[in-house]
Amino acid sequence: MVFFLAALPVIVADQLTKTWIRSYSVGQIIFEAGFFRIVHVRNTGAAFGLFQDQFWLLTVAAIASIVLILFFVLFISRRFPILDTRQDRLALGLIFGGTIGNLADRLRFSYVTDFISVGIWPTFNIADSAITIGAILFAYFFLSSSRTKDVS
Repeated sequence: MVFFLAALPVIVADQLTKTWIRSYSVGQIIFEAGFFRIVHVRNTGAAFGLFQDQFWLLTVAAIASIVLILFFVLFISRRFPILDTRQDRLALGLIFGGTIGNLADRLRFSYVTDFISVGIWPTFNIADSAITIGAILFAYFFLSSSRTKDVS
């Protein structure tokens, strides 16, 4: 349940904010405060602008990720109690929700709508943030539980 409760708000918030951003012209700065900007950007690649114009590769990778995450959550994690915690499911839910959000854009528009610009960092969106935070949390929880097991 935690998995889906984490994924759903990410998908909804991501799609709502992207719909709002697409109401502005591409390249238009919607808000600016110092090094922080909200700007409409179309990204045909992956994170950090990698793999530009690789629609099929990125679409297949996203679908494969979704299938693997679901398989892991529904089957594999239950066999390994160290990987079947609320924290792990929360982290994987964030990754899953972010992946669904970006895949929805890619399938509908052939690009992903990005809009958060912070300094020299590449422009990103809520889905990207959820994927990044989820991956960091999952790694942290996994490493923490491994250390606890080693100490015991």
